[in-house]
Amino acid sequence: MEGSCGGGGGGAGQMAVWQGRVGATNIGRLRQGKTTSSSSAAVAARGGGVTAWHLRVFAGVVGVMGCLLLVASLMMSAVHQVQFRNGAISRSFRGFQELKQNSVRTEEAEQIMHPRLLQMATSVVTKNESDSDSVKFSLWEEPYKQARKWKPCAAKHSLPDEVPEENNNGFILISANGGLNQQRVAVCNAVVVAALLNATLVLPRFLYSSVWKDTSQFGDIYQEDYFVNYMKSDVHIVKDLPPHLQSLDLEAIGSQITDMDISKEAAPSEFIKAVLPILQQNGVVHFLGFGNRLGFDSVPVHLQRLRCRCNFHALKFVPEIQRAGSLLVQRLRRAGAMRTEMDKQLFGSNMLDVPALLAGGEPSRYLALHMRFEEDMVAYSLCDFGGGDAEREELQAYRETHFPTLAMRLRNTSVSPEEQRSLGRCPLTPEEAGLVLTALGYDRGTFIYVAGSQIYGGAARLRPLTRLFPNLVTKEDVLSSAELAPFKNFSSRVGKTSNTSPASNAISSVVLTSERKKNKMQLAALDFIACASADVFAVTDSGSQLSSLVSGYRVYHGRGRAPTLHPNRKRYAQILGEEEGIGWGGFERRVRNMVEEYKRVSARPRGRSVYRQPRTPGCMCRAAGDGSVDF
Repeated sequence: MEGSCGGGGGGAGQMAVWQGRVGATNIGRLRQGKTTSSSSAAVAARGGGVTAWHLRVFAGVVGVMGCLLLVASLMMSAVHQVQFRNGAISRSFRGFQELKQNSVRTEEAEQIMHPRLLQMATSVVTKNESDSDSVKFSLWEEPYKQARKWKPCAAKHSLPDEVPEENNNGFILISANGGLNQQRVAVCNAVVVAALLNATLVLPRFLYSSVWKDTSQFGDIYQEDYFVNYMKSDVHIVKDLPPHLQSLDLEAIGSQITDMDISKEAAPSEFIKAVLPILQQNGVVHFLGFGNRLGFDSVPVHLQRLRCRCNFHALKFVPEIQRAGSLLVQRLRRAGAMRTEMDKQLFGSNMLDVPALLAGGEPSRYLALHMRFEEDMVAYSLCDFGGGDAEREELQAYRETHFPTLAMRLRNTSVSPEEQRSLGRCPLTPEEAGLVLTALGYDRGTFIYVAGSQIYGGAARLRPLTRLFPNLVTKEDVLSSAELAPFKNFSSRVGKTSNTSPASNAISSVVLTSERKKNKMQLAALDFIACASADVFAVTDSGSQLSSLVSGYRVYHGRGRAPTLHPNRKRYAQILGEEEGIGWGGFERRVRNMVEEYKRVSARPRGRSVYRQPRTPGCMCRAAGDGSVDF
């Protein structure tokens, strides 16, 4: 037994220490290998037993080392759950090591655009730690008294006394373009159009994007059967065209409708006038692209409710995403299952029951920051970000490849980066986002989850933010490589189809390939979940679909306790333009006023998206003081 974990002169005191280190799972082994200290002493006392004593000591040391290795391997997963919470997070953590390094290497100096403000913020962010609890708590709130008056009401069926008929005007197909969030909008708009035209909706397809490089389809992201069953009282949905329509060449018979054929944010009357005759004649219409083709203000209340039923209730992520998302959120909170309303909507029955990561105490709060500063966004903005000629040349080369139409327009038209910035068209840099959070009173200890981690400029661009807020993590830091592996090595099920009919080719949304591609859509779904569940969600780009959809989801399901920080980029550009003439106090006051204006609770303004601002008839109802509801 000398080679066991308890070998050598362990003693009762040493045994207690080992029980504390190893835990209950290995106490049995310790006890089995335990030897008495008296036997060791007896051996040492005999003059001729020195060599034997040395052998016993050596065997004991080897045994203890082997046991330590075993214990370490058993505890690796538990350590991973809390290691990113223990003190300040290292600035070289794995998630941000994967940032793009095309133009700026990690060893280069940080890129700073506002050195004076950043120097003041570096001093202030430490002082914020001394704020009173009431001041800190207000940072994590929204105007609850006003927000709680609005209740979700899209769960009601739009037409409760009617069931859609299978014998209708025909079938609607859509092939949605863009990324995860653009496609989500297209799906729910298609539901409304199918109901409007009294048609059957074929389960939407997703176009392959050269930017996203992802072959995911609807069933890889969302639960197909749940979606079909939830919407069955409103719209008839099938998974495929009937056989007699699959042989049709939809483009040849004039049934293919592109974004060029329908106005942007068109009124329902335009679909009735332009699309319904084709649908009635051919029995099928295929919308190719279908980005932002349906307006908001002209849509009747019962159809607006359909939109919200789809977005806020019918679209549920597949169980694999739900389980990984629940694990991600629980680790960020340092708590086990917390069945909030948001949890129920995001995870359903797939919320993992993970024991609390810390014994006692309240769950930790975290802020989610959508840092929309990827290379495509930066290039498309036509703004300068302090990188000089090298940056301008690199971004122009990117436009030539990915935005050829925009690049061609730039050859004939002069665009002023300064004017773009003054109009609020430039995405916030990590440095500018950090200045906003500091001005709002967040301190260095604030735990921040960063969505959209492919920051243009890499670590050098990110460093001013990490200097202010070192506790930054991404999903790659919170989840292990093994836990993320199913989403990074994904092959779409679409590639397995054998249907090669003209109609199926016309609506084919991917390039069929045997190459295994990184599934960015499912990874983006994890970002959606982490941002929706956050105690505070900070937005840096009002034009981002992720920011728009998450903000709306938090309004709808947040029960008045899910604030969103939303800087006005145009006003922020004005403030930064005057930075040489204002002190930190003036900067802080103006930034807080800017953000507070967005937090005001009001009904959806005319022209705004219901996905982003669902406080509108058909989606949410406002309760009056007497318990009645005005709409």
